[in-house]
Amino acid sequence: MVLRRKAFTLVEVLVASTIGVFIALVAVGALRTITVSSEMLDRNITTAAEVRFAANMIARDLTNIYRDEESDNYRFIGTIQEVSEDLSSSYLIFYTVGRSKARVGQPEGDVYEVEYSLVADEERSVLMRRLWPNPNKLVEEPGGVLTVIAENIETFYVQYYNGEEWADEWPEEMQSLPELLEITLIARQTGHGKPLSQSMLVPLTRSGGDMTTLETGGQTASGDTSAL
Repeated sequence: MVLRRKAFTLVEVLVASTIGVFIALVAVGALRTITVSSEMLDRNITTAAEVRFAANMIARDLTNIYRDEESDNYRFIGTIQEVSEDLSSSYLIFYTVGRSKARVGQPEGDVYEVEYSLVADEERSVLMRRLWPNPNKLVEEPGGVLTVIAENIETFYVQYYNGEEWADEWPEEMQSLPELLEITLIARQTGHGKPLSQSMLVPLTRSGGDMTTLETGGQTASGDTSAL
C-alpha cells in the first residue's frame, strides 16, 4: 500500500516562511515609502498655499498703497534687517488703504500702516505682518495687530526700481515711491527637490495694474492685482 503524505516537510515550511517574510518586507517597505511620500506631498501643498497666500496679501496691500502729494502724509520704507547671525531679510513698511477692519468694534480710519518682516528662531522662520489702524510717524513704538502669514519662509527679499536701476533698499529719505517692486519668497526646503519659491513684480506707478508672478518648482501664472 502506498501511504499519501498529508503534511508539509520541514524544507517546504522553511521555503514558504522565507517567501512570506520577503513579501511582507516588500509590502512594509512600499507602504512606508507611500506614507513618507504622502506626508511630504501634504507639506509641500501646505507650504505652497502659504507662500501664495503671503504673496497675494503683499500684492494686495501694495496695490492699495496710500498716495499723497505731500511726502509727510504717506510712508514707504524698505530696508535690510539682520534676522539672525547668518540670516538677513528685507523689511518693508508703508501706508495702505484698507477696506476691512483690523479690530472688531473699534474706531478705525481707512489708512493703515502695514509692515512685513521675517522673524526667525532656532526651529523656524516666519513671515510676519503688522497692521496698525492708527498710524502716527511720531510714535516711537508703533502698535497694531501682528499676524503670522507664512511659516518656514527662508527668504523674504525685496528690490526697488526707481526708473533707471534696481536697489536693495529704499530709505525714508527718498521721499517718493519706487516705480516697481520685485518681491521674492522662498520656502525652506523639505525633503528632496528644489525649495518652492515665488517672485512677483508689482508696479506702483498707478493705483492698479498687472502683477507678474513667477513660481519656481510650480507653474507660471499672471494675474491682475485689482482682483485680489
